[in-house]
This record gives sequence, structure tokens and C-alpha cells, in this order.
Amino acid sequence: MFAKKVRMKKEYELARAYAHRGYHCKPEIPENSMAAFRRALEHGMASELDVHLIHDGTLVVFHDDDLKRETGVKGSIESYDYESLSKLRLEGTGEKIPTFDEVLELYEDSGLPLLIELKVVNRNHKELAKAVADRLKTYKGAFAIQSFYPRAIMEFRKQMPTVALGQLSKNYFNRGDGMLKTRIAIIANLLFNRIAKPDFVSYKQKDRSSKSFRRTIDRKGLGKAAWTIRTPEAYKEALKSGSVAIFENFNPDDVSWD
Repeated sequence: MFAKKVRMKKEYELARAYAHRGYHCKPEIPENSMAAFRRALEHGMASELDVHLIHDGTLVVFHDDDLKRETGVKGSIESYDYESLSKLRLEGTGEKIPTFDEVLELYEDSGLPLLIELKVVNRNHKELAKAVADRLKTYKGAFAIQSFYPRAIMEFRKQMPTVALGQLSKNYFNRGDGMLKTRIAIIANLLFNRIAKPDFVSYKQKDRSSKSFRRTIDRKGLGKAAWTIRTPEAYKEALKSGSVAIFENFNPDDVSWD
């Protein structure tokens, strides 16, 4: 499952592929659940996951800011303490929202790396980056960090300058939600990279079809990760383009290369 060392601004190892939010299998095994991470380990898979900093200072593994899609309860996850969150269940199963500590403890001695996304809400990038870095300073396993928010990358580098950092991106020109064109141009063309200086770009796979976006993500010197890969065909396309694959809904070991 491991790729060879990718030579960028630093040398480090990324997995060849990461199970997106753990190796989930809905509806029985929800995303970002301990069951999904245990299943990934059972199959020898590295995992991608999302981390929020909630009201009481606990780090939890969950994707959305709003709780509704995964728990059926309305409200921002950041407004909760963990005692309250622990009473909720994911997607109608018996699984609860895991803490960051629980996932790290599961993976620490596995020899498999993690790809950790910092989920910034209400400009809490400084507090989030520091809290995650403080926990990871004692973690013995391999990991890389990524975020859509360039300032989170910059703040994390201050805490742990040798860690591989990735800028998440997609083709924002497709949004059509009223975002200012100047802001779209800055984000879509990764102009913040000059300041954030990520080691790799983690991009939306479907947006590779855009020539201008492809030129941006294929710039010399940057590593690449593609999300979210949902078919064996897209998986093979991502690897052939030199990208790490962040996948779900299939097992990469079953992909035929004939």
C-alpha cells in the first residue's frame, strides 16, 4: 500500500492510497467511525480522516460542521462538548463520534499512515492547528496534514515544521454561489501556495478535466493526492497521473491492471 518516497520540498512517505473517512460501508459502517477505521486496519489500509475542535477543547473525528447529515440532530458540532456529542449516534447505527485520541490509539502501532484534514470553522485555525499539533507531537505513527484553509497549514507548520502539509483544492469556478471572482481566482489557482507553501496539493479528481485547473495542480515540485476516488477506473487514472488516491466504495487490492 505504500508509495516510494515522493521527492518534494521534503522527503517523506505517503501511502499509495487512503481509505476516505476510514473504510466505511454504508449503512452498516458509517464514515469516520471507529468501525470504519478498524475495518481499514483489518484490510491493511491507510486512512484519511477529518478533525474538529469542539467547544470544550476536545478534538473529534467528523466531517461536516453541521451534525444533521450524520446524526439527525441540527446544530454546529463546534458548539457541543464531548459529553453531549457522545450521546449521539452515526447514521442510525450504534457508532458514536470518535475522539481524535481514539483513532490515533487504534492506528499508532499499525505501521499504517494517516492523512488528517484540519476542519476550520469560524476562523479557529490557530486554535485547531495548535491542538492537533500538541497531540501529534507524542504520536509515534506516520501522518500528513491537509486543509482547505491555507492559514491552518501555515499555523501547523509553526508547530511542527517537518510534517508534510497538503493544500486541499477544487475547481471553484464551478461554484456559482456568489463568491467574488477575484477570490475564486485566488483560490482556484492556488495563489495562496506562495504563502502557505504546501508540500502537496490534494485536489478533486473530477476537476482534472479542466485544462486550467490541471495546469495548476501539475506544477513542478508539488506532490498530488486525488479525492474522492469511487471506481477502479478512477483509481487507476489517479495513480497513472502520479497522484495518491483517496478512495471509497471499493478495495484497491481488487483492482485489475490487465
